[in-house]
Amino acid sequence: MCYGQKNAYMLKKNSLLLLFIVVCSCKPDAKETLAALNAKPKVAKDSTIVGADKDENGCLASAGYTWSKVNKECVQVFSGIGLAPIAKSNETDAALYSYVFFNEDGNLAEVFLPNQDNSMILSRENKKSPWIYKEYKLITKNGYVLEKSNLAIFSGDGEAGSKISGTDVEED
Repeated sequence: MCYGQKNAYMLKKNSLLLLFIVVCSCKPDAKETLAALNAKPKVAKDSTIVGADKDENGCLASAGYTWSKVNKECVQVFSGIGLAPIAKSNETDAALYSYVFFNEDGNLAEVFLPNQDNSMILSRENKKSPWIYKEYKLITKNGYVLEKSNLAIFSGDGEAGSKISGTDVEED
């Protein structure tokens, strides 16, 4: 064998040896393979798509939107006129508030009561009369007062949007 052939032979031999080492080092251990086969199957994480919770009107509930019947659009309830509960006047929890939206001409008032899924629509006959629905009445008196069976249950200053408790300043 001449010198050039010997180098080519050694190069092939070393290449095969290197290839064998690479292939063998990538092969998983038999114990690891068996353990992987017997392991509990991985449960996929929650596959709920964020933002896929639109209601029948297309309102995105996860962003706080709900359908306004009087405005015929998706609204964030807390952006309406907030009425604080009278019985618990020291409460500042916005979840206890009632919220009101008016239609364009002001003859319909949509009221969202706390802990109720559906709003109610109150109507009035003219600009000087209160909005009424069954035993509920919305009157203007230093803002708005919502009565149930002639008992005042909610009141507010008539300004839309969330307020900082104890002030007339709107939150940013």
